[in-house]
Amino acid sequence: MIQKIALFFELRSFGVSTWFARKMRVDVSRVRLFFIYSSFIALGSPIVIYMIMAFVLEHKHIFKLQRRRKSIWEL
Repeated sequence: MIQKIALFFELRSFGVSTWFARKMRVDVSRVRLFFIYSSFIALGSPIVIYMIMAFVLEHKHIFKLQRRRKSIWEL
């Protein structure tokens, strides 16, 4: 039962913890624990940060800058 619940949340967690862990080069479980503990300490405000990060990751194709300009040698 617990494995089904864990699988459900991992499939729908938007990959925020995984992305953030890769960027910071730390273990994913530490990032998840950080979000959980800080949510209890800060009364839920890290959840707002998590949702903003999830929104940006889901729409990163919109936020990406235009393609890199060609150099003078590629013209």
